[in-house]
Amino acid sequence: MLTAGHLPLAPGTALLLLSAASLCTGLKCVCLLCEQSNFTCQTEGACWASVMFTNGKEEVTKSCISLPELNAQVYCHSSNNITRTECCFSDFCNNITLQLPLAVVSPSAYSLGHVELMVIVTIPICLLSIALMVTVYSCQGRHCTYKKTKQQSIEEPLAECSLDSAGKSLKDLIYDMSTSGSGSGLPLLVQRTIARTIVVQEIVGKGRFGEVWRGKWCGEDVAVKIFSSRDERSWFREAEIYQTVMLRHENILGFIAADNKDNGTWTQLWLVSEFHEQGSLFDYLNCNIVTIGGMMKLALSVVSGLAHLHMEIVGTQGKPAIAHRDLKSKNILVKRNDTCAIADLGLAVKHDSISNSIDIPQNPRVGTKRYMAPELLDDSINIYHFESFKCADIYSLGLVYWEIARRCSVGGVVDEYQLPFYDMVPSDPSLEDMRKVVCEQKFRPNVPNQWQSFEALRIMGRIMRECWYANGKARLTSLRIKKTISQLCVEEDFKV
Repeated sequence: MLTAGHLPLAPGTALLLLSAASLCTGLKCVCLLCEQSNFTCQTEGACWASVMFTNGKEEVTKSCISLPELNAQVYCHSSNNITRTECCFSDFCNNITLQLPLAVVSPSAYSLGHVELMVIVTIPICLLSIALMVTVYSCQGRHCTYKKTKQQSIEEPLAECSLDSAGKSLKDLIYDMSTSGSGSGLPLLVQRTIARTIVVQEIVGKGRFGEVWRGKWCGEDVAVKIFSSRDERSWFREAEIYQTVMLRHENILGFIAADNKDNGTWTQLWLVSEFHEQGSLFDYLNCNIVTIGGMMKLALSVVSGLAHLHMEIVGTQGKPAIAHRDLKSKNILVKRNDTCAIADLGLAVKHDSISNSIDIPQNPRVGTKRYMAPELLDDSINIYHFESFKCADIYSLGLVYWEIARRCSVGGVVDEYQLPFYDMVPSDPSLEDMRKVVCEQKFRPNVPNQWQSFEALRIMGRIMRECWYANGKARLTSLRIKKTISQLCVEEDFKV
């Protein structure tokens, strides 16, 4: 019989504890975040309590952890001098008080008298002086050798970069959680531990939401998207979408952590993700000319990411269908291997096929006007039919393909980079500007005649036209486009 109390999780006893826990129908725990359920929660995993030193004070969290989180073997691990965490396996066993070591707590938390302060300062200085004199004396008249020891990093925030005793890297942890666990990303406590030990280094981009910085975590580059406090809904929504079960895909930006950071003056909302040094597709096309093979590689990776978003995965650990709603070249990143990853999911919508409901975010922002489908510009879209949002994404995809194809070198000829409709609307078009051009005049970007001379460009031009139909239902699906481009790559023997 399992005794009451709190037991730290040890690797050697994990299976025994799990077996004991499985005998229970459900474990009840204290949950400080569960106000609606009388501050209690129920789980088949374990109860946990943690304390973290944040902004000059100890911050305590208590809740439940699920079996997948428990199996990941990172949730119950304490990081030296950063957090103290304990897991236990009896009802309400996490109703305990945890404290960090005194060395972690800011000295200002204690008031010292003048005598105590003099003793604390003077004794170490005296001991150091005596040790120095003894060392000098003992070396006089002798050959003193000094063996240089390996220097330790002075900038490493944590005692060790891995977050568990097995020494897993950040990439390993994310992979484990996305394959063997819930597939929805790292646990909240691990996210906060990572986010609060990142050193931001330089700004790499700005937008209407805030700023993007390059940061360092244990020697790895990460991207830190900092939202202004006015845009809290967008931050919360994007973090929520990124943590959707089974969302992780090689052509969708890799999410790492989300956290709010209080610097004493205002609150910053952080979203941490993988860093891609080549920047957005917009930046890449401005600076680079692509071959036909390079064009196919970019095009296939973009539609592969979009197809994964649009696809519903049915099952207990399934994934809802998701529409992006703001697809454009500035929201697509180019990876080191010249493939793409779709980013900026703050406006995305999810579809619940069981209840046939659409989870539309309470966000006043709309997508980018230049990339809006005709049904969005003339307000004829059926927002109660999820397929309508997917069709709008396909229209935007066609415009992105046009941007890529223009930068493809054919016969030594290449066009300069331009945004869609650059020759029809102002640099910052209004909804009325776009509605007049797209809906009334029914204009689309020009597809040059010389593209017909090259099989890949001819097919790309045909795909674009079939993405731009005024009737959303007539447009291609992302899976159809992916299959067409994949087949073309096989026929032309492009390595993508």
